Amino acid sequence: MSKYFDALETRSSDERKSALATRLPQQIAHAKANTAYFAESLKHVDAAAIVSAAALAGLPVVRKSDLIELQKMQRPFGGLAASQWGRLGRVFSSPGPIYEPEGRVADYWRTARALYAAGFRSGDLVHNSFSYHMTPGAWILEAGAQALGCTVFPAGVGQTEQQVAAMADLLPNGYVGTPSFLRILLDKADELGVKIPSLTKALVSGEAFLPPVREALLARGIAGYQAYATAELGVIAYETEARQGLVIDEGVIVEIVRPGTGDPVNVGEVGEVVVTTFNTDYPLIRFGTGDLSAFLPGDSPCGRTNMRIKGWMGRADQTTKIKGMFVHPEQVAAVVKRHPEIARARLVVTNPDSTDHMTLSCEAGASGASGGDLEKAIAETVRDVTKLRAEVKLVAPGSLPNDGKVIEDARKYD
Repeated sequence: MSKYFDALETRSSDERKSALATRLPQQIAHAKANTAYFAESLKHVDAAAIVSAAALAGLPVVRKSDLIELQKMQRPFGGLAASQWGRLGRVFSSPGPIYEPEGRVADYWRTARALYAAGFRSGDLVHNSFSYHMTPGAWILEAGAQALGCTVFPAGVGQTEQQVAAMADLLPNGYVGTPSFLRILLDKADELGVKIPSLTKALVSGEAFLPPVREALLARGIAGYQAYATAELGVIAYETEARQGLVIDEGVIVEIVRPGTGDPVNVGEVGEVVVTTFNTDYPLIRFGTGDLSAFLPGDSPCGRTNMRIKGWMGRADQTTKIKGMFVHPEQVAAVVKRHPEIARARLVVTNPDSTDHMTLSCEAGASGASGGDLEKAIAETVRDVTKLRAEVKLVAPGSLPNDGKVIEDARKYD
């Protein structure tokens, strides 16, 4: 059986540049001809001249942070989608809300390549613990697993005892989901005295995959790999057995730019991840993800020749991914609006014990409700707005930093 998913992964630099010189002008022309947004933003661009990443760097960046307003102005996809109802198979909603289309192409999100690199093969049973509710996470991984010939158990999130029971009964080979939820399932199995010896591999995403977590899984006989993906783009990069950064997927072009600009930075310099996709249903050109990363020099020791990034290194803006879900400054404002007792609030994200934790500190004046009651009410609002749990702390008026920041990512990735 081949070590690689296909021959594209080991192309020479010249072969990759030649393919890009053909595909990129076609995709630019397609986006201009079939989407209202790019018809306007690229109206003065000669698609035939955009034949390289260097030429691409001269085009404007459309950022994820712009999508909420763009989609309000032109529903449902802000004029960025080339396909509409009927040609699309599904539509999803991520916090914001931001709506994402899914076309009818097999392995639409290009996940099979990342799964293959993580050791998944035809005939495997995959336990999928990403959410199947509204957001695309579970469907992104399911599409790739089925394209490989795997069978999928659609576990979703929650109901840990039932999930452990299903794993004990069905004996899955692999897991896909967040690394933190896999730890929860394994801890629950230990608590129940259940053994799951069949589980030997995992492809995790949605949050940082820290070395202590990876080593803890390996100690249980589970080889865990990570994929970097977004709801708009699908898989952007994936980990291989070399364990040296993430290899860029063959279906996208990745640039690292100085945050707030479209200017590429040098190899090794941290900047915002900007992606151009060859997806014809949703032909995003220079899409600024808001994520931070950096290119690694040279090729991967695994033999794959595409460029590599260090992995997810935080956010270029205040929008933050927590346990696989994006939390936006607008959502913190929505929480404050529901509670007039709050003067100002600041959401701080930490990762004690390698698990994401949210703390919302609120400057609260005099209130008819007791501190405990108000904290409980605010916590319920946070969960309603973000779909995530948070610890709430009431602090003295004027004690929060006066720096305009409402979300602080204080997680450590060393």
